[in-house]
Amino acid sequence: MIRVALIDDQALMRAGFRALLEAEDAVEVVGEAADGARGLALVRALVPDIALIDVQMPVMTGIETTRHIAADPALAAVRVVMLTNYGLDEYVFEALRAGASGFLLKDTEPADLLQAIEVVARGEALLSPAVTRTLIGEFVSRPPDRATPPGLDRLTRREREVTALAARGLTNEEIAAHMVISPFTVKTHISRAMTKLGARDRAQLVVFAYESGLVVARGA
Repeated sequence: MIRVALIDDQALMRAGFRALLEAEDAVEVVGEAADGARGLALVRALVPDIALIDVQMPVMTGIETTRHIAADPALAAVRVVMLTNYGLDEYVFEALRAGASGFLLKDTEPADLLQAIEVVARGEALLSPAVTRTLIGEFVSRPPDRATPPGLDRLTRREREVTALAARGLTNEEIAAHMVISPFTVKTHISRAMTKLGARDRAQLVVFAYESGLVVARGA
């Protein structure tokens, strides 16, 4: 059972998401909140598997709420999916840096929403091609950080290669085929790289790869 918390200041939106999710046998909506501060309290009290959080809310924004969740060791297992009406804009990068595992538009098709919940619950990043393009665009417009981020020098050659391919948007199976290794070995390399870099999940690993210059966006 995947336990989900809904955090959005629009009651109608929360009701719609609840109806969709509770129609699924494998999903349980454990609680709702109408602003970021109450949402943070809800997540701390219930520790859901997934928190669906609106980007712009009163009292505390979704990005700030996500930042608090990501910083709390007791909530390390909680995965955040950001919700927005505004399209894939400047919020994407900031949300992922804050610790979000993915990003969804509120007009997402019901089947895509349910698939997104399953993907993030497995610990994978919800990075659609559109989100990936937005991330790449962010890094095309600026150079990587001057200083090498802590941990990069501790990655093995294989771990760097796997991380770079993940940042290009390849799945574990695609990385395995490219490197002629098993998907299990890819998963092991990804897990070790995340541990060494202090990344909560694959989404943050991707952001790190671009920030560090490990991957240079095409066209940069």
